[in-house]
Amino acid sequence: MTPPTATLEAPPLVDEQQGTLGADEKKPGEQIALLLFIGVPFLALLAAIPIAWGWGLGWHEVVIAVVMYTISGHGITVGFHRHFTHGAFKAKQPLRVVMAIAGSLAIEGPVIRWVADHRKHHKFSDREGDPHSPWRYGETIPALIKGLFYAHMGWMFDVEQTSQHQYAPDLLKDKAIVRVSRMFLFWVAISLLLPPLIGGLWSMSWAAALSAFFWGSLVRVGLLHHVTWSINSICHAVGERPFKSRDKSGNVWWLAVLSGGESWHNLHHADPTCARHGVLRGQVDTSARVIQFCERMGWAYDVRWPSPERIAAKRVA
Repeated sequence: MTPPTATLEAPPLVDEQQGTLGADEKKPGEQIALLLFIGVPFLALLAAIPIAWGWGLGWHEVVIAVVMYTISGHGITVGFHRHFTHGAFKAKQPLRVVMAIAGSLAIEGPVIRWVADHRKHHKFSDREGDPHSPWRYGETIPALIKGLFYAHMGWMFDVEQTSQHQYAPDLLKDKAIVRVSRMFLFWVAISLLLPPLIGGLWSMSWAAALSAFFWGSLVRVGLLHHVTWSINSICHAVGERPFKSRDKSGNVWWLAVLSGGESWHNLHHADPTCARHGVLRGQVDTSARVIQFCERMGWAYDVRWPSPERIAAKRVA
């Protein structure tokens, strides 16, 4: 990344297009719930290392946490992002419902709200109207530090919400997806309670259930939150940019495995509907592998795989 040299701060990002189209507003209760859903897993994430050092980390907890992370993480990357937001592939209705539920287990918000926010992000990427650009306050170092925090998590506490009728009208017409979206709190309960249930039954121990709750619920959700949010913040501030895009999206290799390939973010913004983000040699993209498996099983179809010619056309000269 070329270090920014400009010293003038950019104007605040304000979506002038939203106006009379009507943006919803978060209620005080939603703000409190959001703070809890973000804060508690984050505190658990901070406590994970000293607790693992002092008490040890059993393989039961590792298995439960990894499986839950994989399911919920790919629910976000494959389902919420590549399918529902960008239409990188089509899916039969049972798979659509499964992906919507799996993504909800990540506790990043209801599927329709998530999709509306992300579509708005792409419409105004790193420009006025972007819900979470790290360049929101300008290009000086202090402004970028402030912007990185805002893009990472601060933007979620804005009272104004993205209009779902404007940015996700197709999903609002799908009764099954609307039902999954409205049941978000139920999926939150499943996401948090399933690990201790499995851990307790696996070892027939209340202590094991508590440990599984800590690692498989709190730490897993906290880690997944910050990996996902890093795509909004870090991947729009640093990273290689081998492809042409109208924003500052970059590729951050060290986030690739944990993000399921989402951190190959420059190609994604250069070609948003592409089903594979890691298109260059050595770029791990497990989300693309999941899509490929679903295609072979006949559950997904009309997948928008990248062609060599299209990749070459997107490359920076």
